[in-house]
Amino acid sequence: PHAGPVESKNEAAMSELVPEPRQKPVVPMKPVGINANLLGYIGIDTIIEQMRKKTMKTGFDFNIMVVGQSGLGKSTLVNTLFKSQVSRKSSGWNREEKIPKTVEIKAIGHVIEEGGVKMKLTVIDTPGFGDQINNENCWEPIEKYINEQYEKFLKEEVNIARKKRIPDTRVHCCLYFISPTGHSYVQSPSSFLK
Repeated sequence: PHAGPVESKNEAAMSELVPEPRQKPVVPMKPVGINANLLGYIGIDTIIEQMRKKTMKTGFDFNIMVVGQSGLGKSTLVNTLFKSQVSRKSSGWNREEKIPKTVEIKAIGHVIEEGGVKMKLTVIDTPGFGDQINNENCWEPIEKYINEQYEKFLKEEVNIARKKRIPDTRVHCCLYFISPTGHSYVQSPSSFLK
């Protein structure tokens, strides 16, 4: 039987509403001069795996800052966490030595590899923090350092001619040590601790 003009219009309208199923694009098997891996199927579902592979290959940065008075075990804790000698041990103060008046921030970098994954660990030490009689505003150099590192990274990231791999010096973790006795607790503003 022959379909009338009304039925053919309905079929045409239905074919417009129901899209054709998508198929993977056909890619030539081995093009000359082009790496065949570059022309494989790439979809949103593979982005996480691509990022994981890239991180496993290049490694990642982890910057940890330790803040607290002398003798609270900052270096010991960091060395224990990473099962190696990654933080310098402070020698303490001799009676002849002057206690530094400012917080001198020192960054010590190490590369740790475990299970084929490289991690560039940077331990940022703050000797002299809270060791003064008057510890008013002693957190300011630390707060300034943290903000400077974030601004430096942002400036590089928004730069038009940026580097392929931007060195990440931002503080990812800050461990704040408080004396267990509570004596000489540094009264710092909540903005610093946040």
